Amino acid sequence: GNHNAFRLLEMYRHKYCTFNDDIQGTAAVTVAGLLASVQVTGKSLAQGTFVFQGAGEAAIGIASLLVLAMEEEGSTTEDALSRIWMVDSKGLIVKDRPTGGITVHKARFAQTHEPIDSLEQVVRTVKPTAIIGVAAVPGAFTETIIKDMAANHERPIIFALSNPTSMCEC
Repeated sequence: GNHNAFRLLEMYRHKYCTFNDDIQGTAAVTVAGLLASVQVTGKSLAQGTFVFQGAGEAAIGIASLLVLAMEEEGSTTEDALSRIWMVDSKGLIVKDRPTGGITVHKARFAQTHEPIDSLEQVVRTVKPTAIIGVAAVPGAFTETIIKDMAANHERPIIFALSNPTSMCEC
């Protein structure tokens, strides 16, 4: 279950060969896709800005591996973290979130920014090079969001990853 995934992975990480498909498998495939996208965009990962629709195990796993990939390109951890923005059911994850706080895993990716309630407004504000959907919110990537992405970048990266496809963001 959601509340056990990180705890169990951490608990057994150094004792057994462990693998969590939602956290690590989705991350590996997604970051591979992002690495392939730099061949098309001509920009490194470290030059990108990434907005996640969702902040559960899959999003945290992808974002954590993405930070490592940007560090491999020469970014500092702080700079890599500053390029990752997450939106959950309460809006943009910010350090001083007024409603409901944030979990320890989300806290690493919390931005110093005023709260923003909608994904659409986050995309308009941040102007990300990539949006990654992992929240199983059908239709979250609206026509307006897609048009904003296209207006801001010649080759926007849009990963609608939720499954089944009836729960996909696009």
